[in-house]
Order: sequence, then C-alpha cells, then structure tokens
Amino acid sequence: MKEAEILQEQIRKLDRKDFDLEAWKEYTIVILGRIFGENNQKIRQIEKLQYDYSSWALRDTTGNTSYLDSCKKLGREILNAAIDELNILGPPRKGDEFASAVPAEVITTGLEEELKVSQYREIAAIINKGGDPDEIRNRLKEKLDLINPDTKAILLSILAHPALKGRI
Repeated sequence: MKEAEILQEQIRKLDRKDFDLEAWKEYTIVILGRIFGENNQKIRQIEKLQYDYSSWALRDTTGNTSYLDSCKKLGREILNAAIDELNILGPPRKGDEFASAVPAEVITTGLEEELKVSQYREIAAIINKGGDPDEIRNRLKEKLDLINPDTKAILLSILAHPALKGRI
C-alpha cells in the first residue's frame, strides 16, 4: 500500500541527524491531507507539535533534546496510528471527505424547504435503505422526475452520494 509506505518514510525521517521539525510537519501535513482529507484530526495533531524555544528550554541542554524527542515520539505515534488505520480499514473512500465537508443538516434543510413532506420522506427512505448504488440512483431518478428538471440533475448527484446514507 503506497500510502503506508509514504508515512513509514516520514517516520524514518524522524531519526535523521539533520531533522527539521517544521519542514517535517509541513511535508507530513500535505501527505496526510492527500490521504485522509484536509480536515482530518491527524493533521490537527501534527500541527500542534511544537518545539519549545523558551529561554529556560534553550539554557537546559538536556531539556532541549527532550522537547524535540517528545515531538518526535508523538509524531511517530500519530503516523503509526495512521498506518494501522490504512492497514486495517484501507484508504478512505472518496465519499468520506464529502460526508465531513458538507453537514447533512445543510442538505436536509434545503430539501425540506423545496420538497413536499411526502417527497422528502420518500427520498430519505430510498437513501437510508441503502443497497446497490445504481439501484438507489434509479429509484431516486424516478422520484426526482416529478421535480423541476433544472434542479433534478443536481439533486440526483447529491442525493445518490453514499455519504448521505443514514444521515437524513
């Protein structure tokens, strides 16, 4: 799995003699964003890694390395967790990012405002029942044929998205 290999390489970089925490963080954030999506918790955890530049830390040479070591240790743990997730669950599906990027409430509010109550209930039942994506799309298309043709294609694309299952 390419994703796990790339993250494993980032772990190896933690042990390099010329290690630069800020450069490592930026590169790691880009990789995690590409794999898990820009709003992933792992990115926020990496962003929080800070090397202590306070005057007390800089004066204490033993403490100086311990701050950096703790940053490296935490970074290693975050990336190991990401690798475990990839190995166990596989890479995130494309729809997973959509589900977190667009709250279901935004979509449901729009649907509730534009559709009759009975239309909304029928559409929600089709989406939440699940099944084969092509079958869901066809059932939704039948229901949307009764709606304004200008909005039908947009609604069909949104509503047939697997990320909405169980959310409306």
